[in-house]
Amino acid sequence: MATKQDVLSLIEQTYPTLSPSARSIANYLQQNPLAIVSQTSAEIAENTNTSKATVSRFFRQLGYDSQQGAKQAQLALRESGVPIFTQGSSLDQTAQELKNLSLTFEGLRPETLNDISQRLAKAKRVTLIGFRNAYPLALHFRQQLQQVRHSVRLLPQPGQTLGEDLHDILDDEVIVLLGFRRRTRQFKKIVEALQGRTTVLITDPTGQVYNQQVSHVLVCHLGNESPFDSYAAPMSLISMLCNRVFGFLGDAASRQTQAISALYEDLDELEP
Repeated sequence: MATKQDVLSLIEQTYPTLSPSARSIANYLQQNPLAIVSQTSAEIAENTNTSKATVSRFFRQLGYDSQQGAKQAQLALRESGVPIFTQGSSLDQTAQELKNLSLTFEGLRPETLNDISQRLAKAKRVTLIGFRNAYPLALHFRQQLQQVRHSVRLLPQPGQTLGEDLHDILDDEVIVLLGFRRRTRQFKKIVEALQGRTTVLITDPTGQVYNQQVSHVLVCHLGNESPFDSYAAPMSLISMLCNRVFGFLGDAASRQTQAISALYEDLDELEP
């Protein structure tokens, strides 16, 4: 059964071979893609003036056993991170963000967060690694940690390879690896290269496949209802960790933030 392409792509590919009634279904689904996951075969038949049998034949011609098979394949693609409609335009974004945050923080153990925060505060160096959509999160994480402690670096550097930097990992170093669904092929090899090190993985539920290879896994929920993932939960988690690091460092963190603020003024970098 076809599962690696979304239904709309398969419709486009098979359209020339479709019968007139099947093309009516194709046209309807192309104009109403949400119907693939929100409507039954009977509803699609009614909306296209065809029959349930015709709808069933249509989906079999696409390569699915049934309309339900197409629906599950579509939902599986969204779960993997592909932008696809699975909910209507009436989706309550605020409610969805609150749900993502609630699921994320309910799944985090306080003792784990304390252990990670202490390690981030006391490590000789902290290395943050992120690719694609995780890179700006890693960049923000580094920017926040630099406000309160020394020796924080971000990888990969633009245009550079990773071998030299991964070889340079210190014994007393914490690596924070950020990787969300649709991770690069290189990601797995990086996890393997870091085995035995103190590595914290911040990821979505699909990243739990690595939980035997890293020190800690922090799972963030990104939502599946909208076409694009939401990164409110990982950003909130980063904020929590940085606040905890600030608390553990105490006066040392305050002195660093004051020194940096003084440099802002000397360099005239920020608005008054």
